[in-house]
Amino acid sequence: MSEKEHWKGKPDEHDYPAAANYLGLLATEGVVKAVLKAFEAASLSHFKAKDLLRASQLALLPAENPAVARDLKEVRSGEKLSPVLLVRGDLSVPRPLTVADGYHRICASYHLDEDADIPCRIADFDR
Repeated sequence: MSEKEHWKGKPDEHDYPAAANYLGLLATEGVVKAVLKAFEAASLSHFKAKDLLRASQLALLPAENPAVARDLKEVRSGEKLSPVLLVRGDLSVPRPLTVADGYHRICASYHLDEDADIPCRIADFDR
């Protein structure tokens, strides 16, 4: 398998609870439930790794980071990675894109090809 063809068609089931745990630090339980429902209903969108990092204002983790290295190893052994789960940012207030699940996978993909498209499910944050 090409390193560019390393994505599954849908998120793994364990990605949703992981996203909920993280989002629970940022929003109320009701908001988190609504976002999870939106993730499940969302179709896949594709964005470049470099743009996801910029929009989220997250730093690129080094290839030696244990989770990034694990994802790179999986891709190189022919395994596919799960699409990432994102909560759309808001330009009207200083709120960047939130990576609810998949930060390490974004970084791994960047190390393979910063211009490769990453499949994502995106939810909007409604107050």
